[in-house]
This record gives sequence, C-alpha cells and structure tokens, in this order.
Amino acid sequence: MLCIWWDQRGIIYYELLKPSETITGDRYRLQLLRLNQALKKKRSEWHNRHNKLIMLHDNARPHVIKPVKKYLEGAKWEILPHPPYSPDISPSDFHLFRFMQSALSGERFNSYEGIKKWLDEWIASKKPDFFIRGIHLLPERWEKVVASEGAYFE
Repeated sequence: MLCIWWDQRGIIYYELLKPSETITGDRYRLQLLRLNQALKKKRSEWHNRHNKLIMLHDNARPHVIKPVKKYLEGAKWEILPHPPYSPDISPSDFHLFRFMQSALSGERFNSYEGIKKWLDEWIASKKPDFFIRGIHLLPERWEKVVASEGAYFE
C-alpha cells in the first residue's frame, strides 16, 4: 500500500507499506507527524509564511479517529470535507494513481525493494507541470461530481 502526500510542486512525503502492514489510526497519526516534518524541510518557505495546511483526505476510519483528529486540530490544519466513497474528487485517485497505474502496466516485481526503486524512479521522472495539472484539475473535478450528483465517471 502506498500512502502519499503531494502538492502542486511534487511529492512531499510517502510511505510504501510492506505487504503485511496496514493503516491504523496510530500509524496514520505517525505518518502525519512525519509529513509535518517533511513539510518543514521541503517547503520551509511555505511553513514559515503560512504555518497552515489545507488537506484533502477521505473519511477512512484511520483518518477520523480521535487521536488523529486531535493531532490535526493541534497542527491547525484545515481538512476539506470529503464525501464517502468519492475517488473522483481525490487528486491522488484521479491523477497520480491513474498515471502510475498506466506506467505499471506489464511491470513485475520480485521484492519490496524493487517496488520502492521503481516508485522512486517514477516520481523523479515527473516534471513539475504534472503535479500542477493534478491540483489545478480539482475545481473541474468537483464540479463534475456535483453535476453527476455523486455518480462515478471517467
């Protein structure tokens, strides 16, 4: 499982879980702590200017448990509302993972390290406009979701 956070400038932080690992509330809270550290390191100018993050994540159980909510409130991050079962409005689903899935076609991996290496190379191959386009498509995608009354579309 790939857990990834990105913005219009690129990948901020990601974790590739091993096959036996799952996301729990505690793990997600730890990931958010690491994300915050990565933000300070990779986007220090943003952190110094704004000290606020607007985040879109879904309503999966690990994202909404009390310790995670408490952490997000303490970090003063704004969480955008996300209706249940709405992959059409998640930039990771409709942009990042779609292109990643296409690039993975025909690939076979024998190890976790092989997957990680492929992922690092794929991320490094993306030009800045790839991430800009993914974020800038959000308003259009949201309009389509509203117009389709939540029905899925391509």
